[in-house]
Amino acid sequence: MGVSGSGKSTVGAALADALGVGFTDADSLHPAANVAKMQAGVPLTDTDREPWLDAVGARLAEHTGTGLVVACSALRRTYRDRLRAQAPSTVFVHLSGDGAVLADRMNGRSGHFMPTALLDSQLATLEPLAEDEAGTTLDIRLPVEEIVAGAVARTRAEVSR
Repeated sequence: MGVSGSGKSTVGAALADALGVGFTDADSLHPAANVAKMQAGVPLTDTDREPWLDAVGARLAEHTGTGLVVACSALRRTYRDRLRAQAPSTVFVHLSGDGAVLADRMNGRSGHFMPTALLDSQLATLEPLAEDEAGTTLDIRLPVEEIVAGAVARTRAEVSR
């Protein structure tokens, strides 16, 4: 989980590989209307997000027995609660970073629908993981291999509880 530019897709794919499970980028589950809004620089509302979060939760639930890594912003506690309602064993890895680092990353990529102009909106919406939520927070400035190692360790610890 994390804002745009935090490395969710890169880390998520590497984490899935390390865990030997499948990977889904939740961006691919957005309805076309959501993508069009974001491309136009308009932040999504909670109402816009509901069908998307339900699709993400359903995808997670389909893989409860086998495991699945999903790159998903899941910025608010209520969004994570909605995902956990369908997939209670979900463990979150919050990829956290400074706004300047995130903006640099976003400006350096091409072909993504999320404009850098929406970064401030995402950072304002972000609610970090609470102590009672299964998961961990990792610094995006670390090398991907270190982030993945930390995520693997925490995920395995949560699953074995």
